[in-house]
Amino acid sequence: MHRQRARSVACVAGGILAAALLWRSPATPPEEARQGIARSVLQLLEAGDEETDGANCHGGSLERGFTLPTGSPTALGCDQARLVVAQARAMLAAPPRPIHPAKFADATSDWLDPHGLWSVAPDAPTGAALRREAAALLDELQAPAGSGPCAAAGRLGAELARWSQQIALLFDEGIRQGEARPPTTPTQAWTLATAAPFEDGIVTRSARDLARELGREAGALSARYGPSIAPYVEAARERISPPLDPEGWSHAVLAAALRAYVPQLDAHGAWAPIEEEISIYDLGLEISPPSRMWAEMTRTALGVRIDSGASAPLIDGDVVLRIEDVPLAGMSVEQAEQLSLLGDLRPGRRTRVALLRRGLAAPIEVTLEPEPEVPTPVTTASELTMHRTRYGDGEVAVIHIPDVPDDLGDRLSRVLLRARESGPLRGVVLDLRANGGGSTDGAIAAIGHFLPGVTLFPMRRRDGGVEVERAPDIPTTRGWAGPVAALVDGDSASAAEMIAGALGSYRRGIVVGDRTYGKGCAQEYLDDEAHVGVLRLTTLLYALPDGSPVQKTGILPQLSLTLPVAVEREDRIAHALDPWQGPDVRDAARVREVPWPTHGGRVGPCSDDVVCRALRAIGTVRAAAR
Repeated sequence: MHRQRARSVACVAGGILAAALLWRSPATPPEEARQGIARSVLQLLEAGDEETDGANCHGGSLERGFTLPTGSPTALGCDQARLVVAQARAMLAAPPRPIHPAKFADATSDWLDPHGLWSVAPDAPTGAALRREAAALLDELQAPAGSGPCAAAGRLGAELARWSQQIALLFDEGIRQGEARPPTTPTQAWTLATAAPFEDGIVTRSARDLARELGREAGALSARYGPSIAPYVEAARERISPPLDPEGWSHAVLAAALRAYVPQLDAHGAWAPIEEEISIYDLGLEISPPSRMWAEMTRTALGVRIDSGASAPLIDGDVVLRIEDVPLAGMSVEQAEQLSLLGDLRPGRRTRVALLRRGLAAPIEVTLEPEPEVPTPVTTASELTMHRTRYGDGEVAVIHIPDVPDDLGDRLSRVLLRARESGPLRGVVLDLRANGGGSTDGAIAAIGHFLPGVTLFPMRRRDGGVEVERAPDIPTTRGWAGPVAALVDGDSASAAEMIAGALGSYRRGIVVGDRTYGKGCAQEYLDDEAHVGVLRLTTLLYALPDGSPVQKTGILPQLSLTLPVAVEREDRIAHALDPWQGPDVRDAARVREVPWPTHGGRVGPCSDDVVCRALRAIGTVRAAAR
């Protein structure tokens, strides 16, 4: 599981991620980090002084709203890229480490090439050129703004300009071949229209072959469907071979280099241009996730094939050619996904979509109506999973928490109410296995149900200043004062570790299972200094309330179970920050055990054997202690 989803973030765009500033900080950045940091960034970081529930954001992306993608390559000037690099290095929670030029070159090549034509294909000369220029390009990015041109980026731009001209000639050659041999049946035409020419993962196909094949498919479809396809053929041509001069291509190189640089600097960091910014958000963890035109898609030669989750009147299998006035042919995955949120980009307005549909002889246009603005109903679909299991002469409630959304506190209140209404309980088990984390506010709200009002996690910024969060004072009617345990494994990370770690630090509950993932750092979203994109950056290291480190260490359960070995851990990730031992910030009067009763060997049955093993261990240890 990719740990970038385990986030603690600041304010982002359009009201969609309204649970912003999940680390609400009364402190401002250190004076040395403030130098050169944009006013909009400071507004984001200082917004916590004015917030009570994380729902208000100031400046930056909220005022801006999401941007409609154009399909053009992302481009940055030399000093724009340097400003963002300086911002990232200054705001990182720990001093930055050197970046390996070869890894930086490979990552830059990946980000530069959305198609497998420009730099990652085996025959693309730009890949080798990037490896030669990597060290010089790194030095240019890390130089102060105003220190001169980015000469290495310029040389790479000239190489790309020459190569792009070859790609254009090959594409045109393919068009002529396709026009001469159009599909002869509707089935053949539909198969060609829905084909997926781009490779996922490692690119093994030569750019020359792919350019010809894209041209052949575009030409054949144009011959079959007629002039109505011509705008999409032209869009494909311009996007697989943009008409850029060497300077324009050098700006594309710098944008790709920046996207590669930030994750090399920060294992959980990212930068995205505003036309692709949703690519660095985990929208599924929001209280009201945005609606999309599709759930899954595949790029075709002239558009996007909807694989699942089509929003009516679209249907699965449609090939979307255009959304409003923006063709999708040759568009990057990131821009196409942002375009799929058009209903949220343009709230209250109808959306025109041109598409090809099976069985039709020509493209059609449909209109998506705006969704009615009604309160989101509370349904069982939004609830956590809970089941009751025999324990001794009673039952315990086992609550499965798969991730930590912003509204976890409300969800937990509802499920605890259901659990109590179903009969007396002897304890509650929070099943946090495979929980990759999520919202810090969600974790803190959840902790308040078991430790209302206590001081929680010390958090350190780059300047050494420490901030401390406090759990909400949840009424006893919504919380749980009885025995509690947290079941964890090696995939329990970040906000999930906060929940388990707080229960363990205060001795409020038993942590049982296996050592957790060890993500003791938090990220914020920041509008970048160049005003062209968004940064996700690790700005904080946190410790447990008793000061124990989490970063690269994880939480060692009081009761260990033999569980499947986790594939990933924070301490195995390159560029992960080092552990931080914090101060003990616990409320001493609140450090006390709520003992579990013994079970006398009467546990289960359980649909999941690990749950029964955990309950047997809890009761056995309690009995031995007595």
